Amino acid sequence: MVQASSSVPPSAPPGDDDTHFGFSTVRLGQKQALVDDVFHKVADRYDLMNDFMSAGLHRAWKDVLVSMVKPPRNRPFHHLDVAGGTGDVAFRVAAAGGPATEVTILDINGDMLRVGAARAERQHIEGLTFVEANAEELPLPDKSFDAYTIAFGIRNVPRIERALAEAYRVLKRGGRFLCLEFSAVDLPGLDKIYEAYSFTAIPAIGKAVTGDGHPYRYLVESIRKFPHPEVFRDMIEDAGFQRASYTRLTGGIVAIHSGWKL
Repeated sequence: MVQASSSVPPSAPPGDDDTHFGFSTVRLGQKQALVDDVFHKVADRYDLMNDFMSAGLHRAWKDVLVSMVKPPRNRPFHHLDVAGGTGDVAFRVAAAGGPATEVTILDINGDMLRVGAARAERQHIEGLTFVEANAEELPLPDKSFDAYTIAFGIRNVPRIERALAEAYRVLKRGGRFLCLEFSAVDLPGLDKIYEAYSFTAIPAIGKAVTGDGHPYRYLVESIRKFPHPEVFRDMIEDAGFQRASYTRLTGGIVAIHSGWKL
């Protein structure tokens, strides 16, 4: 059994104001600070760890995500990437779009944004705006974006319903919501291999690379607590999106969820 970080309060029977932090039950108001602490610890090695944990597959998954965004090359396009502090998805959108493509990178964690801004400067990427804010309370105007992406971030949001409602609010009519997230493996045999790898190898790799395996125990546990893809699809519909769907990749290790504001 994988133990939660010692900084996490012990589990208790869930109540109306409770939520999960990995496998632990915490007060709803506590979760954001606990998640912030995880990403403060891993920010400088976050992208490197993604390569190690996924054997580089996260790059292909993000390429598929951006191919679904389809930013045009011949007209203005305003894109919002939430929980995208280090810029991995945003840089791809900027490269795929034309000169009038503008990308806002929003993250609640200033350390992640610091890493992303430094990467953008080194790579001479323009048309980016970095915003430190909460996905549940976007400091952005209604109907202002053509597309919204969030990659491996929504499962860390304490109130997912609020984040989805905010996504709907800031999208223009005809805008698309796209979420890349870990999912439920649906290939017999792969599920057991993936489970063993997740709970043994990933925390060990995290400790070797960052010096602390506890954040990666939380990240693995948070994947298991995330709603099943059918349930999350229904949550997207409940937020007002139409034509909600999902596409499994790599045997269901991840899925790309989609919804349209029509």
